[in-house]
Amino acid sequence: MLTAEKNDLITRTDKGTPCGEMLRSYWQPAALVEEFDAERPIVPVRLFGEDLVAFRDEGGRYGLFDRRCTHRGADMCFGRLEDGGLRCPFHGWLFDVDGACLEQPAEPEESNFRNKVRQTAYPCLERNGVVFTYMGQMNEKGEAPPLPDYDCFTAPAAYTFAFKGHVDCNWLQALEVGIDPAHASYLHRFFEDEDPDEAYGKQFRDRADGTDLTVTEVLREYDRPEIEVEETASGLRLTTLRDLDDQQRHVRITNLVFPNAFCIPISNDMVITQWHVPVDDGENYWYAMFTDFSNTVDQVTMRTQRLESCTLPDYKSTRNRDNNYGFDAEEQRTKTYTGMGMDINVHDQWAVESLGKIQDRTTEHLGTSDKAIIANRKMLFRAIEAVQQGEDLPAGAGENLRGPVAIDAVGPPAEQATIWKERDLKRRHKSAWAQDPWLNSKGLKVSGNE
Repeated sequence: MLTAEKNDLITRTDKGTPCGEMLRSYWQPAALVEEFDAERPIVPVRLFGEDLVAFRDEGGRYGLFDRRCTHRGADMCFGRLEDGGLRCPFHGWLFDVDGACLEQPAEPEESNFRNKVRQTAYPCLERNGVVFTYMGQMNEKGEAPPLPDYDCFTAPAAYTFAFKGHVDCNWLQALEVGIDPAHASYLHRFFEDEDPDEAYGKQFRDRADGTDLTVTEVLREYDRPEIEVEETASGLRLTTLRDLDDQQRHVRITNLVFPNAFCIPISNDMVITQWHVPVDDGENYWYAMFTDFSNTVDQVTMRTQRLESCTLPDYKSTRNRDNNYGFDAEEQRTKTYTGMGMDINVHDQWAVESLGKIQDRTTEHLGTSDKAIIANRKMLFRAIEAVQQGEDLPAGAGENLRGPVAIDAVGPPAEQATIWKERDLKRRHKSAWAQDPWLNSKGLKVSGNE
């Protein structure tokens, strides 16, 4: 358990808070590309308690800046996209994606006043359907740090799919469910397993590699896993071990992608990287990037599936606290452990929202299976202190970050340390796009971050 002071330290993220400043030191998802309507690509965004406006200019560049005009405070979400930027309708002041004031029509023509004011702006870049922003301190050259070369960023667009969803609670408790390997044996337990061939785009859809069992069966039937945690350059690697018999051990590799994402396998060839980004201290959005190593992704099918269970434009689940998450007692008795449908996102949503807007960690009692949650909190405290002291961040920042590997594998217990590496190498070598100089086809070497 934590003290109330430490709980506040790692959950409060408004501008100027220690945790907020730390999270701003990493690139963060701000919006989906699909949110930028072709006719008027302007999107209101609330991020880390700040009210912002995101837009795509006439040249295709993305901008994110203060929703209130720096002149008189008018709402820039009603601005006009024209002449290379976003123009405030109140007095015609025009700002580009960097926040520079290009025009002040009412000022004297010879005035240089426009050079003395700026709209507070944050740099943006787009990767595979997600617009990311950097809200932290720039380096000595006035530049943001590079975005890591994770698989979800370097994969061709056709092999990815991006979506988002709203969660009505603090970001940290939403993240912590993703780095808790034990919960899936119960929270996501299904009494009847779907045909993997008919479960496209859904979690845990393939058979566990090397067995006749689906992953859902493995999670259900072997509910007392051994969990190992080790620190990597990108965060934490979680190794979850389940003995199927004396000869076969299921090895599941998942990751904390520090500071607020996780990466898990959902099939033999597809992984999901998912961020939990604060709207404010009481709400967050998850941003998910699905990446397939072997096949192009049916983005239309996956988006259609997701839209069946959420509303637009807020991306809120149709199963939520207001309707008891669609709970059905008969379903709970016969079909799913939760009685809340087949979408595991809803299961997670119930679990983390039921903890309250901000979980009271002064009353919890963590066990052995919570070792990743404990390790992550220690890393958060270290990262917060590093930002306060102007020191290097502990993980997830900097160049040449690859992977991270997220995969299921089965093999003899004695080979648990290498079987997942071999499985990943095979997956990459047969991949249509993941051939990479850092792979060593003659050995078991993977990324130095792994």
